[in-house]
Amino acid sequence: MTSLCRNLALLLFFLSASPFLHSHLFAYAASTSPPITRPRIIFFTDMGSEDSDGDDYYDNHSSPPELLSSMTTNLHQRPRLCQYSPCLENQEPCAQMSERTGCLCPGISGADVPPHAPRIHILQPITEGENRGKVEVQWCAPSSVVSKYRVVIQETERDILEFKSSSRRGFIESLEPGIKVCVEAVNKAGHSLPSEFSCRRYSSFDSSDHKLLAGIIGGGVSLLLLLIMAAVILWKYKMYKKAKRESSDGLGNPSYSTEGTL
Repeated sequence: MTSLCRNLALLLFFLSASPFLHSHLFAYAASTSPPITRPRIIFFTDMGSEDSDGDDYYDNHSSPPELLSSMTTNLHQRPRLCQYSPCLENQEPCAQMSERTGCLCPGISGADVPPHAPRIHILQPITEGENRGKVEVQWCAPSSVVSKYRVVIQETERDILEFKSSSRRGFIESLEPGIKVCVEAVNKAGHSLPSEFSCRRYSSFDSSDHKLLAGIIGGGVSLLLLLIMAAVILWKYKMYKKAKRESSDGLGNPSYSTEGTL
């Protein structure tokens, strides 16, 4: 009986001291367990700014990441086209210009496909200088890889004239009016096909002669219009003077009298 009472007393003491024991155990577990961490989530709201959930990013960094600044710079840069003209002769290739300055070249077809047809810009006779009597042909390069150009004079048995890839003009010894001239682009895959803008029929009239003739015709038409206008104005003026004179004569000779007849 004595041992039973002793056990009940110990049980009551244990139960009364359990809250302190629980709090002590909880504090010990909290101090010994590793801290709970969660990943920092970064929200991009406007390329270059960020909101973070957790520790403030800017507490440990004085500036945004270099990646964001470079992305912003690249997005705000506008592409710049190369100052390359397909009609100018002996200029720097666009590929080298792009590699040197970082500019953009127009899209071109590769060397493994036949090139597009070039465009004839000028076909006219030469009237002055050392090439007087010859015919000059000028063309513009196509958007293709070209290794050389050929000038073909159709409807004749003349040899084909060849020019290097940087050339944009050539001279033909003599040419009869009406002969068709074509310019072809060539690479290792083949040559371009003739088209309405890569071929042109030769006319013996120089472009300056056309301009002079157009100026003479325009001047003559303008002079004729001025003469017609002057004649109309003079005729109207004469009609006005005549009507005024007849009106004044009628007022000086009335057809009736207020005094009556005797």
